[in-house]
Amino acid sequence: MGRAMKMNNEIAFWGHRTEDGRVQPLVEHLRGVGKLAGEFADSFGEGEMGKLVGLYHDVGKYSKEFQDYIRAGGGRKVDHSSAGMRELMAARKKELMAAAFCVAGHHGGLPDGGTKADAPDSGTLMGRCKKNLFDYSAYREEWSAPTVAAISPVQRAAQTSKFAFMCYTRMLFSCLVDADFLDTEKFMRGDMERGTFAPLDALKAKLDSHIEHNFLNPTSAINKRRTKILQECIAAGDERDEALQSLTVPTGGGKTISSLAFALHHAVKRGKRRIIYVIPYTSIIEQTAAIFRDILGEANVVEHHIQAEYDDTDETMSRKRLATENWDAPLIVTTNVQFFESLFANRTSRCRKLHNIVESVIIFDEAQMIPVELLRPCMEAIKELTEQYHCTALLCTATQPSLNKFFSRGIREICSDVPGNYDFFRRTNIALLQGKVSQEELAERLMQEHQVLCIVNTKREARTLFEKMNGEGNWHLSTNLYPEHRKRQLDAIRKTLQKGEPCRVIATSLIEAGVDVDFPCVYRQKAGLDSVIQAAGRCNREGKRPLEESIVYVFEFEEAIKNNSIALNRSVAEMVYEDATYIKDLGATEAIRRYFDLLHDIKSYGTSDGLDARGILSCIEEENFPFAEIDKRFVLIADSTKPLLIPIEENAIQIADALRDGYISRSLLRQAGKYCVNVRYGKEYTPLETMLRNGKIEVLGESNEFYVLSDMALYDSLVGLMDNIEEGEAIIY
Repeated sequence: MGRAMKMNNEIAFWGHRTEDGRVQPLVEHLRGVGKLAGEFADSFGEGEMGKLVGLYHDVGKYSKEFQDYIRAGGGRKVDHSSAGMRELMAARKKELMAAAFCVAGHHGGLPDGGTKADAPDSGTLMGRCKKNLFDYSAYREEWSAPTVAAISPVQRAAQTSKFAFMCYTRMLFSCLVDADFLDTEKFMRGDMERGTFAPLDALKAKLDSHIEHNFLNPTSAINKRRTKILQECIAAGDERDEALQSLTVPTGGGKTISSLAFALHHAVKRGKRRIIYVIPYTSIIEQTAAIFRDILGEANVVEHHIQAEYDDTDETMSRKRLATENWDAPLIVTTNVQFFESLFANRTSRCRKLHNIVESVIIFDEAQMIPVELLRPCMEAIKELTEQYHCTALLCTATQPSLNKFFSRGIREICSDVPGNYDFFRRTNIALLQGKVSQEELAERLMQEHQVLCIVNTKREARTLFEKMNGEGNWHLSTNLYPEHRKRQLDAIRKTLQKGEPCRVIATSLIEAGVDVDFPCVYRQKAGLDSVIQAAGRCNREGKRPLEESIVYVFEFEEAIKNNSIALNRSVAEMVYEDATYIKDLGATEAIRRYFDLLHDIKSYGTSDGLDARGILSCIEEENFPFAEIDKRFVLIADSTKPLLIPIEENAIQIADALRDGYISRSLLRQAGKYCVNVRYGKEYTPLETMLRNGKIEVLGESNEFYVLSDMALYDSLVGLMDNIEEGEAIIY
């Protein structure tokens, strides 16, 4: 022990210290981070810059004050991030500005640029340049500043556009943050089992074998058509080098496996590093990931979303959990929220993975689900990834949302006969019901059906309509059921359908985007045409019934609840409904294209751009590199809700007990998400506040951040949480 302490005392500058007294020399940490960050940044031609930010990120730790702090094992913290930032800023070279942002933000997140008038404590880059710092000049005794190579193409592009500069800075920041985490992790905890996944060529071989055994000798007409689409995807993957492509395949055309085939063939042929599947909803992710695991093996598919849970006691699961931190796996399946919010983030946890998006094939499944109010910044991000960071993007959907106009280089479609595929796979007729119906009339009509799906626009309408239906075989689905409950309900519904038993489901839109259910008849409350088409995908999905008997009825309630979130989409759909050109076939590709063109034109008309409703692009142009501000603004799903834990199942009860005992971990919170219902809050009579006032909710945590339902009478086994979720409605007891 004395020998170890003597050795530590001989280390002039400490970087990290473990609880058992081991010390990492600061210079060793800086060189280790520089080496790793340089290797990461090599993927986009910025290896020297990556090395530079790694060396400079902790130079503030050379101050006597920081060394006293780390040797004492605590005390008053010392700002060590501003020192390296100041050194880089002092060079007065514009090519080092991004590096300065990265070093400044490597703990607290990328700051806003600010102005010269900002005070030292403002938190902005300009303000922090004025801070009084402790003397850290001793770093010059251990290493000299490296030189930066000639400006790379990606940095040259970054100097011509603020948007490109901020993307470049986040990429460089990602390299630094991941390298810092990994080097520190290695010293503090030893080598972790990271990155030991099967390579992409091995995954391609698994898929090719699956295709050979299941697709190459089709006998039925439908399988022959699916095989043709699959072969076109394989050929495109092998032969094409365009960075922007689309795959427009109707429901039932085998889009999931065909898109995977394109991705693996293209990745292997073009030397891409990984495949990233970006999907709008966790319900679709679970379906897609299950298909991929069946083909490629459990160990090779990493899901990254709020409901993905990995057991660290299992070696494979532990590797997959670690891969969610920085996406260093060959196949990532994630959400629109995780993907796009990370691209516009300033926080270390969100940005850490970004450098591993470089040289990827990115599949945007159900691309029409990218929120219209953020469509323009999302398209700009895709454009930047494909033009500067060697990515290939595939926009994959049954209803291609007319996105060519956002890309000067255009998008190349893979399928040679999109209209022909639509005609072949068309399994339903869409019929507009004349006049308006009451809920009582609709309930009576639905009860006359043996198996039927009815999708409405709000949770309250779903609940009240369901309550008007009598008899056996009726089901309710909405987000007022916690995820595990919904999952069981869906499994039971599928089994009921397969048995041919009575099955009438009242649901919100959560069921219509990619959920694998098959009803002979569907009713859809008026909404956007894209929603109607998605609902139609739940009707005659397997093509086992005649087209003329498989009807999707579009209806309107006499007293519909106002829903501002879909008002414009519904109005635009009405324009298409009223156009004689499309009324005979509302699901045709021409009708869908017309719908999206109208929607985008109306949204972008006037002084405010509805395709960038939160002013992301204008903020970037008008402010001085507003990294923190953009992080706040770019929220893909902007709703005022709080998760409410429903402690009915044993697992949920144990989670609630752990929270009461003050035990909090990322793993526990992820598990809790499976048993939570998101409840609206923020105004006097919204459900959360009403339940709190009436003592129906228990509040846990020092900051009152955890909510647990305490009155189990408010959770019904059929409709879930018993609340009136519309604004202005109090809960009635």
